[in-house]
Amino acid sequence: MPVLRIDKEGFRLDDAPFRIISGALHYFRVHPDQWRDRLRKARLLGLNTVDTYVPWNLHEPRPGEFTADGGLDLERFLRLAAEEGLYVLLRPGPYICGEWEGGGLPGWLLAEPDIRLRSTDPRFLAAVERYFAALLPRAAPYLGTRGGPVLAVQLENEFGAYGDDRPYLLRLAEMLRAHGVDVPLFTCDQPADLARGSVPGVLATANFGSRVAESLARLRGHQPEGPLMCGEFWNGWFDRWGGLHAARPPESAAEDLDRLLAAGASVNLYMFHGGTNFGFTNGANDKHTYRPTVTSYDYGAPLDEAGDPTPKYAAFREVIARYAPVPDAPLPEPSKKLDLPGIALPRRAALLAQLPALGTAVPGERPLTLEELAARHGAGDGLGFAFYQARLTVPGATVLHVPAVRDRAQVFLDGQPAGVLERENHEHALAFTVPEGGALLSLLVENQGRVNYGRAIHDRKGLLGTVTANGAALTGWSSTALPLTDLSGLAFADPGPAPLVGPVFHRGEFDVAAPADTYLDLTGWTKGCAWVNGFALGRYWSRGPQRRLYVPGPALRPGRNEIVVLELHATARAEVGLCGTPDLGPTEE
Repeated sequence: MPVLRIDKEGFRLDDAPFRIISGALHYFRVHPDQWRDRLRKARLLGLNTVDTYVPWNLHEPRPGEFTADGGLDLERFLRLAAEEGLYVLLRPGPYICGEWEGGGLPGWLLAEPDIRLRSTDPRFLAAVERYFAALLPRAAPYLGTRGGPVLAVQLENEFGAYGDDRPYLLRLAEMLRAHGVDVPLFTCDQPADLARGSVPGVLATANFGSRVAESLARLRGHQPEGPLMCGEFWNGWFDRWGGLHAARPPESAAEDLDRLLAAGASVNLYMFHGGTNFGFTNGANDKHTYRPTVTSYDYGAPLDEAGDPTPKYAAFREVIARYAPVPDAPLPEPSKKLDLPGIALPRRAALLAQLPALGTAVPGERPLTLEELAARHGAGDGLGFAFYQARLTVPGATVLHVPAVRDRAQVFLDGQPAGVLERENHEHALAFTVPEGGALLSLLVENQGRVNYGRAIHDRKGLLGTVTANGAALTGWSSTALPLTDLSGLAFADPGPAPLVGPVFHRGEFDVAAPADTYLDLTGWTKGCAWVNGFALGRYWSRGPQRRLYVPGPALRPGRNEIVVLELHATARAEVGLCGTPDLGPTEE
């Protein structure tokens, strides 16, 4: 493939002027059996390039354990892109934001109590060096200079919104070059942050979703010559639990895309296809109040969560056709969908009774964070839940105080629910009565997603600080990481008519003649997570806005299928349904 070059006038490919018309498509948010379909639809839209982040935290779930297979097979994704005639913009981080857990930074980094992320802290840079040493040799054969599809590689991500540390950015650039990255490097920042986020010799691009003329003018003022490029054209937005579903009208987004292309700029749609925060991979924001992101990353993109074209797809295709060749082909058809109501989940397993099958308790004088459990005890990957226990020996009225709950703690006395403490509600204390003879205190703490943006990314999970009962420090704890990546050891049984108080795993089976995309409807359920045939679909929560979880067709199989739902509280019905349509909730007016 030809090599991208940058001169004073713009991009050149094979010594001919070239405009990048790209769309973001994160391989790790899409089932790998659907990668080719999404890439083909990118080409049919008129895109010549796709853009992807690389999630360090998934590729290195524990220090020194690098994985790149299955849904993390970046090399296969790059090969498929090339086969579909698409170039690639590669964004390896180490920080990626993306409303992704921790912005892609592995949680185990935070086992060091005073580490400074995204800085020249030697401990952080040593971890980045090890990550790049594992990742970049895999990506190198796919660089444009070696006949591959990768035109350019991003240096960090929106660093100007975080800090002003040019030596850090320069050190990352040295690392990339030392590991064989010889294609152009670029940065991306919001227009107001360009000076802090860019470095000499690296192309600066700007991120925005409106005010096109003003944003391009600021980019040109910062970078007097060379290509103008919108590194992220925000054609939609993400949702948070407890909010409304964000939606940008196709007409508005298409008008701004037209302005961008009419100005001669290159563009990267963010997102072309958003996909899904499967499992426990969603991020969160914390601007004085913690707000976790929902499971769907539909993002109001031209392709919806199931890969079906939306009205925005047709509107964007019409705009792109004014400025670049668009394949002479009809719009893609929506995929077939599966409807199957009334799936019973009769078998159950209480989480508190199944702890030995889910994790190993680690003793300590204080509660250990998920980061400490992962990095120092090889327990879990820093995602999912942490379970804590300590003995209360003084009977009577008791006030439990937890300085920091990260992020939501269900509290139990002798296995019975005593209350909930939520970070989002700034809750720290809970009152209850300890019976004569004392009681076993248990806390199930959910990591609802590490903060992915801003200074709050140093977001440790579990119980932080000294936990007290009536002002006296509690000691003698056991801490258990519950990543819930393997549920095969659970012992399910039919409990009969008696309801089980959550947290409880519910299991059922259903038959499918021909697998197809569908959506898991959890009406009547309260909060938890779900799996189909062991594939982690993600979290659900009755507070919305999202009401159904996307189930990729490849996660199903012909014949008998299994579904497991972990309900943390209670359900009004012991059944779920599969629906042919999504429900992302009420939309902002």
